[in-house]
Amino acid sequence: MERLPRSVEELDHETMISYVVDIFHRTLIHYGLWFREAEYNLGWDLALELEDEVFAAALAIQMKRLGKILGFAVDERGVPEALKRMRREEMHELAQAQAANWLAADGLWFQAVERRRGMEQAKRLNDTCWVRFGPYEAGRVRRLLGLAKDCGLEGLKAALAMRAYGIINRQSIVDEGPGSFVFQMNDCRVQSTRKRRGLDDYPCRSAGVVEFPGFARGIDARIVTECIGCPPDDHPEEWFCAWRFSLPE
Repeated sequence: MERLPRSVEELDHETMISYVVDIFHRTLIHYGLWFREAEYNLGWDLALELEDEVFAAALAIQMKRLGKILGFAVDERGVPEALKRMRREEMHELAQAQAANWLAADGLWFQAVERRRGMEQAKRLNDTCWVRFGPYEAGRVRRLLGLAKDCGLEGLKAALAMRAYGIINRQSIVDEGPGSFVFQMNDCRVQSTRKRRGLDDYPCRSAGVVEFPGFARGIDARIVTECIGCPPDDHPEEWFCAWRFSLPE
């Protein structure tokens, strides 16, 4: 039997590359596990508060270390100086690319579960993820925009544009008056891809009925969400799904 390495220094070049990448992978998973346990044991609100605190500190520490080795400068927050020098168009492209990466990873998880346990189980896991991700993303957007807890429908309109979906999908808002508006997903990256391939719409209503209300309540707990239509519902050509948000008097 070939002698196994007893230290990292004994790894060959290709295995060392894999080891470096895997350390990043483990860091990502461990971070997520901490958040999961914080939510389970301490509650959602405190978990969000702690995660916000931890991420800010972790970003500064980790990017400073990586910058020293990889040769890029960072500010006191851990933000690469190169990012701050990018033109707005370049930053938009970068954010769009990462949002597409987020959606791709979501799809890969779905497909992996579907291959092993079938569509029903994949949908169940997907819907459960959206139960948590909707409010989590709302919290991140509220911090990004500095929204108050009672920011109302105008706050929600701004927040919907800042979702990860907002930069990769085409969406619109139809005002119905001071007390409500309709949000339309006019071009959905997932559904449009299926349409080009000659496939039926993905039946995403079960995810949407937890995703959109969860996001809206995360912006303002008073907001009420109504599904106007979402696959497998029939829908017009101009949108794939539509949601009414209202603020009771």
